[in-house]
Amino acid sequence: MSTTIVHLVRHGEVYNPAKILYGRMPGYYLSSRGQSQAARTARSFEGHDVTYLAASPLERAQETAAPISQITGCEVRTEEGVLEAGNRFEGLRVKGLRSQLWNPVRWPLMVNPTLPSWGEHYDVILERMRAAIERARVAAEGHEAIVVSHQLPIVMVQRWAAGKPLAHNPATRRCDLASVTSLIFQDEQLVEHRYSEPAQEI
Repeated sequence: MSTTIVHLVRHGEVYNPAKILYGRMPGYYLSSRGQSQAARTARSFEGHDVTYLAASPLERAQETAAPISQITGCEVRTEEGVLEAGNRFEGLRVKGLRSQLWNPVRWPLMVNPTLPSWGEHYDVILERMRAAIERARVAAEGHEAIVVSHQLPIVMVQRWAAGKPLAHNPATRRCDLASVTSLIFQDEQLVEHRYSEPAQEI
């Protein structure tokens, strides 16, 4: 029986002084704190048997993968399947009293939060994430793989692995910046998942 571990790493903090929902928009890079978080999480993989490294094509994920590549010696593969979730509110400020979601023109997009109706549906996100995880598992069979992604796609995998409904309250998410969600497989079977925050103190 072969044991393979696929680690899902969330990218580090992004420089976003305007506090908008940047989603898949290009040009959003790690802040100095985010770079430190990425470096600390990378160091947590020292001595691990990592043979495969992939990352979302967005800049913040590629930057987070860069120090992991240096630690593991693995080349960063670009994996479209772990891209950030699509969202119709990209480019808007969505938090606080200045949130543009208070504008009634946006409300028709919020009719069904269980899907969610304003963006890529949860089941679609999970499907592409599972396909990418399977590619990583096969490529690293008997070893470890690291895949750098984004909060919501990783949360979808966490909830699936725990047997929970995909619809959820965002306030309950446990997927901090530069955190690691580890999926342990015996052959093709997922047998355990773990969560850690190597960069918690940064």
